[in-house]
Amino acid sequence: MPKKSIAVLISGSGTNLQALINGVNNKIINGEIKIVISNKEEAYGLERAEKEGIKNIYLDDKKEKDDKDLLNLFKNENIDLIVLAGYLKILSKDLVSTYRNKLINIHPSLIPSFCGKNYYGLKVHQEVVKYGVKISGATTHFVNEETDEGPIILQKSIEVNYEDTAESLQKKVLKIEHEILVKTVMLFCEDRIKVTGRKVKILR
Repeated sequence: MPKKSIAVLISGSGTNLQALINGVNNKIINGEIKIVISNKEEAYGLERAEKEGIKNIYLDDKKEKDDKDLLNLFKNENIDLIVLAGYLKILSKDLVSTYRNKLINIHPSLIPSFCGKNYYGLKVHQEVVKYGVKISGATTHFVNEETDEGPIILQKSIEVNYEDTAESLQKKVLKIEHEILVKTVMLFCEDRIKVTGRKVKILR
């Protein structure tokens, strides 16, 4: 099976990106990360890509509101899959439509809980702790035109302890983010994900 060409979009330190790089290097993922793009110039994830010899680009999202530059980059690199790995920007409807069911996001909660507008980063875990739920986790999903509302691919849960803070919970969830994101990309690259409406089936 030919390797899939992958683009990863980041805004920060890129730990999920590193998990994907490790997955590719360890031949868990039958794909190649062709390009890493950040909307934050200081994002450490760009350095992670540079160290691996992966093409990396900073795109100022204040100048490019319609994602034309992103679309051109994806087409030039013949990208099969786009992964949002902590990318803190809403993508244009045109881009989402062009890459329908080829655009994956990782979210640090069990969607549909603690997701949607303004739920990102530490804010998610602050709200989880504040609400007092006993279980949280992470979700991978396809991206559609609404924030965090696309078809769910994989989810994994963890217990929220009474003593947990937003910071301690974030660390626990990050570990399972890495796990299910790598597995999701692996499944995509093996053509084992089938989408029917809102439902996703993992093929054997």
